[in-house]
Amino acid sequence: MRFLLPLLSLTALAQPNFQGGAAAAPGGKPIVAKIKILSHVAVPMRDGVKLYADVYLPSAPGKYPALIIRTPYGVQRDGMHEEAVPFAQNGFAVVVQDVRGRYESDGQWDPFREEGRDGHDTIEWAAKQAWSNGKVGTQGGSYLGHVQWGAISQQPKSLVTAVPRVASTSIYHNWAYFGGAFRLSFNYGWGVVRMPHRIMQPQYWHASATAPEELRYENILWNLPLSTIDLASSNTAVKHFRDWVNHTSYDAYWKAISDEEHFDKVNVPLYTQGGWFDIFLAGTINGYTGVRAKGSPAAKKAVKLWVGPWGHGPSQKFGEVDFGPTANRTHPEREIRWYNHYLKGEDNGIDREAPVEIFYMGANKWKHEQDWPIPGTNFKPLYLTSNGGANSLRGDGALSWDKSSAAKPDTYTYDPMNPVLSLGGNNCCGTPTLAGPYDQRPVERRADVLVYSGEILKAPVAIAGPVKMKLWASTDGPDTDWVVKLVDVYPNGYAMNVAEGILRARFRKSLSAPELLTPNQPYEFEVDMVGTANVFGVGHQIRVDITSSHFPQFDRNLNTGEGPDSAKVRIAKNTIFHSGDRPSAIILPVVPLP
Repeated sequence: MRFLLPLLSLTALAQPNFQGGAAAAPGGKPIVAKIKILSHVAVPMRDGVKLYADVYLPSAPGKYPALIIRTPYGVQRDGMHEEAVPFAQNGFAVVVQDVRGRYESDGQWDPFREEGRDGHDTIEWAAKQAWSNGKVGTQGGSYLGHVQWGAISQQPKSLVTAVPRVASTSIYHNWAYFGGAFRLSFNYGWGVVRMPHRIMQPQYWHASATAPEELRYENILWNLPLSTIDLASSNTAVKHFRDWVNHTSYDAYWKAISDEEHFDKVNVPLYTQGGWFDIFLAGTINGYTGVRAKGSPAAKKAVKLWVGPWGHGPSQKFGEVDFGPTANRTHPEREIRWYNHYLKGEDNGIDREAPVEIFYMGANKWKHEQDWPIPGTNFKPLYLTSNGGANSLRGDGALSWDKSSAAKPDTYTYDPMNPVLSLGGNNCCGTPTLAGPYDQRPVERRADVLVYSGEILKAPVAIAGPVKMKLWASTDGPDTDWVVKLVDVYPNGYAMNVAEGILRARFRKSLSAPELLTPNQPYEFEVDMVGTANVFGVGHQIRVDITSSHFPQFDRNLNTGEGPDSAKVRIAKNTIFHSGDRPSAIILPVVPLP
């Protein structure tokens, strides 16, 4: 039975932001053709299961290139799928399909597991329809982008191009976990509240003002043990969520659905797009670099990367920061140029543009680059130093381009029952934690946050590329977390986060083979902070914050080394070294000013 799902205040969870209205042709002139919709069209899969789709077509008879949009959020969530309309108006046949087990499609819902095969079968089905010219592309963001990667690895013969936006390429590495830490607020919100077995469960009641305290989203996230936190929501065990919680390392469960294992099978032009503050930024970047390294010769040549100062979709302002009127861009206009070239053969020059286009925060301008990392990047270490008192903004932590000789380390106490609360960063989608750039001074005032600030800049410093922290540290127990933020401090003191990373210490050698620590033994850790593009202006300071929690964006490390079934908590004493023989430094990708 077909139903219309009303738009609720937080239904944008894990869906791309979309700027509506008629799309523009390359010359800026709107192209608006009348369209028609074929509703509830059955698409058979190889195992006999039928998935249902709405097909948006130009009204004029003819054969058109097809675009496939596959969604778990309902093809009729508001009566008409606004993402499909501008593409149909511009001469494409757009197939918007409920994925297996969701809404009107048959089969069993098991996130990520069948998307590659079902995507392949849908592409080949579309190529054979009377309204199709046989050329097929894929489109969409977030989960709608992830399913494209799965289909690409199946190498459907009719697939010509793909445009995955704000999408994960490895569900373990850059969706459910990052650096071995569980993305708690997002995974709970998406996996338990938004995407349960019962499709019509009221969405985000737990975030409403009428929810009792014990059932409010932000309070449920404090529950322990983690393995049964789903019961606190509606006394329902959610299988896929429990699978994510219990598979804490990159094992066979995750490897089976990792698209990064199949970059060598990518053989079509691909355009990967994302935001510096998006939760899936690593997937956006890894998609580009993975295809450049392992794809077919044609795919390597054609792949492009586009990253703006956004979260889970384009905007001018994100978090607390307005990045200026050039920051916001609508997806359809850019994507129509891409599809017109690859699906219609239009020589509009998009294939000759430099492969990377990024937005430099601080300077607030776009720039094309020849690759990622940018050729000629100077990966320059900026060293931590102090006299042993870097605790909080009031401390003596500093940064220097010269290696420190200070022998006295910094120490702090990490209590999982009093964690550092998340304040902005790479998150998304209606969770109770903020996403994007926010003033970090509220958390920098805590004694369990080490703050290292550089000299006031007399000349601007531009960075663009991957950022990593080389950290010499120890803890007095078998495990803990290391959280690192790169911060741009403005002359008025405003401390804007520009990149962040986390590492669960037992995964220091491998995300596949955890190994507990020897208490009080120093180790060298490498914390992946993904990447950014930012200009630190004259009068600004470069700052690094280090602590051991980022809650509830990530689950708390309980410092015991035990698994998700345990609720045992211990307080950890953590130490950061920055001596000559144990130098800790953030590695910055320094580039010419844009």
